[in-house]
Amino acid sequence: MATKPKFTAQHEQIARIAKALSHPARVYILEKLNGLQTCCTSGEMIGDIPIARSTLSQHLKELKYSGLIQGDIEPPKIKYCINRKNWKIAKMILNDFMK
Repeated sequence: MATKPKFTAQHEQIARIAKALSHPARVYILEKLNGLQTCCTSGEMIGDIPIARSTLSQHLKELKYSGLIQGDIEPPKIKYCINRKNWKIAKMILNDFMK
């Protein structure tokens, strides 16, 4: 009987990153946030992207789960920006994976 392969932490991390990149709206959000010097709120993003506010919220949630962005709570708003440490790690992992 063949043994099942074991998934490593790196497999899980690549899958999380790939899922975050699997929707054009999330890619657009990442591109926008990566180009900013400061963080921005979902309200500032909503005018640039043709999706409902609730849909944007779900995409931001998925991006936060992947670790590619972070949300800093400044009541009553949340400011989103690229998590630079995880962004760098993701680039290294994906470059290594794509070799």
